[in-house]
Amino acid sequence: MMSVFVLAASLLLLDKMLRLFDFVAVEGGPIGVVFKMLGALIPEYASLAIPLGLLLGILFAFRKLATTSELDVLRAVGMSYGRLLRVPYVITAILIAVNVALVFYIQPVSRYTYEQLEYELRSGALGASIKVGEFTGLADRMALRIEESEDNGRQLKGIFARVANSKGQVLSISARQGQFLSTSDSPDTIVLRLTDGTIIQDSGEETPRVLSFTRHDLPIDLPKIDEFRQRGDAEREYILPELLSIGWDSGETPIKRDASQASFHFRLVEVVMMLLMPLLAVALAVPPKRSSSALGVFISIVMVVAYHKVNQYAEDIAALGRVDPIPALWGPFVVFAALILWMYWTLAHKPGGQPIGALENVFAKLSKRIGKLFRRRRHRADDFASPAAPEPAE
Repeated sequence: MMSVFVLAASLLLLDKMLRLFDFVAVEGGPIGVVFKMLGALIPEYASLAIPLGLLLGILFAFRKLATTSELDVLRAVGMSYGRLLRVPYVITAILIAVNVALVFYIQPVSRYTYEQLEYELRSGALGASIKVGEFTGLADRMALRIEESEDNGRQLKGIFARVANSKGQVLSISARQGQFLSTSDSPDTIVLRLTDGTIIQDSGEETPRVLSFTRHDLPIDLPKIDEFRQRGDAEREYILPELLSIGWDSGETPIKRDASQASFHFRLVEVVMMLLMPLLAVALAVPPKRSSSALGVFISIVMVVAYHKVNQYAEDIAALGRVDPIPALWGPFVVFAALILWMYWTLAHKPGGQPIGALENVFAKLSKRIGKLFRRRRHRADDFASPAAPEPAE
């Protein structure tokens, strides 16, 4: 169960990691922020990885008992499926408590942290790098271009800067090398110390002034960064007490009430759905007699992921106020629960019952046909490659 959880969470994080690396590289931020943003996404992905881990953990355990005929022995001595599911349901209760803490408390805060990191990265609060060989705007009237950068940006070579002021004067500065220095008196200003260069001052006269320097300090005012918004701009950032107070407060706008209620019911059905995971796991874990088909594993993953996506879509349309959140989110749950209960009842209480027996037969026939097709192609390839038999001499 833990292995499946770690694997599912890792796959989801790896898919996001590549896009975050591209995003951070484009924005010019530090690489370390990628791992902070991934850490903030762990609770969000864990809310899906925990039900998957629970489902596949129980499924693989019962599948092993079924394929080794131990399940038949346990059933023969009088143990029902309900008795065998006692320990899995104890584990389910523990994981439900963990998931409640995740979706109602930890996940909203971590989502806000992720949005804050993304804002600081876009605004430059985490530090932005100057791209070599490109013009970079550092202030309203300043552009900077650097040919080479060494020692992690500490040593700059081939520098060109263009600075304009409100009076229409323009300074064009070129220098052989330079470096950025911080100032202790003004944290909003940095100094670009230039070495061995030339300043051309154009003040609107016919002949601009040209000055050469050995060292010149160019102060640069950093742009002011607005503080990030407070938590709660999106419904996903509200914890449980805030959702309840907003969703049923008549003083709030209808759009905000609908969005809060949709978010609350979405989180609730995702948690309640875990109560059905042991029944679904058992129903899909037991293959037909004299068969070791793993079709049930594939179907279980498809069902859980599809149900999660349906809930996300229902939350989106309910948040827009197009449908009521209760039927939009609890309707798919009732259908999903009825299907799982029917599958479990067929296996546990119907003699010789197989919930996916028809699919197993289709899958078995399809596998045989594919196998025959490959064998025919292999025989044809062998006949084509084998040399012709020599004719007997007269």
